Amino acid sequence: MVEPAAQQLGLSAKDFRPNQEVRWCPGCGDYAILAAVQGFLPELGVPRENIVFISGIGCSSRFPYYMNTYGMHSIHGRAPAIATGLSALRPDLSVWVVTGDGDALSIGGNHLIHALRRNANLKILLFNNRIYGLTKGQYSPTSELGKVTKSTPFGSVDHPFNPVSLALGAEATFVARTLDSDRGHLVSVLRAAAGHQGTALVEIYQNCNIFNDGAFEILKSPSTRDDWTIRMQHGQPLRFGADGSKAVVRSASGALSIEDQVAHDDPRVVVHDIHDDDASLAFALSRLGAQDTRYTPVGVFRSIERPVYEELVGAQIDQATAHPSHRVTELQQLLGGADTWTVTHTHGTPTPNRGGTR
Repeated sequence: MVEPAAQQLGLSAKDFRPNQEVRWCPGCGDYAILAAVQGFLPELGVPRENIVFISGIGCSSRFPYYMNTYGMHSIHGRAPAIATGLSALRPDLSVWVVTGDGDALSIGGNHLIHALRRNANLKILLFNNRIYGLTKGQYSPTSELGKVTKSTPFGSVDHPFNPVSLALGAEATFVARTLDSDRGHLVSVLRAAAGHQGTALVEIYQNCNIFNDGAFEILKSPSTRDDWTIRMQHGQPLRFGADGSKAVVRSASGALSIEDQVAHDDPRVVVHDIHDDDASLAFALSRLGAQDTRYTPVGVFRSIERPVYEELVGAQIDQATAHPSHRVTELQQLLGGADTWTVTHTHGTPTPNRGGTR
């Protein structure tokens, strides 16, 4: 559905397509994500000049070139930090980060978790293909144990990250997972993320047909997807399976597990609640794959309200500018305190200068 504001602007998917050739490997899942984003953005009702896409390094990070908006192809892993600064200074913009499992969770891991905990008003799309594609097939932070790649010829011995669990552990206010090939589900998750005030992280399972083809085939094939994909909807019981007989249930100890042939009225079946301030349930759902790695919940895990970073920073600035002379005096005292040092070019030890600066 196109919002009235979008109708007034008269934007369509075509307006977000630049006059550049899209250069990903033929068959790459990035094409499907790009088309979904270009088709969805007109719904926002935001002028193109008020939309920014910031990326790091990797196949997915070519994304800003293929969007007819403002954008920046930044450096490895730093896109969340750059986007946080932009969002803080320009709260009028719609700021999006496009990153991959290697870019976000390896060199960029520190920047990602701090962006999530700060809750800046930006949306992070994390393309997860469980491989390094741009550098030609090395294992990534999300590659499974035993993964044989060019950099792990005997199989990876690293335990993989679960991006959703990581985001929830960093106190992210919005966390979701979707698939590149499920256009309807992908757009619905993007819509929910765009409407969230604060940092939204969306993990997108994305197929790399060159270096890790078929990594998510069990979730895509019509013969298997219903039995392994747990589609989460707020306020609905977590049932799945071709005939709806499987369910996520809570044991007497409170732990979650998956059972088959669960009665329709079984009170143990978990009802999904994305607005629960306690992230315990969302985290437990993100760990269901520990029972069997093929079980995969998709949809929104968590969506809660918390003060947004730029609003908190703006309030501090307003408070400081309300009494500028007082604040300037405090700053001068901070920079020129009683304990200062005189640094000489000799080999001697600097001498404390009590009582002022020199």
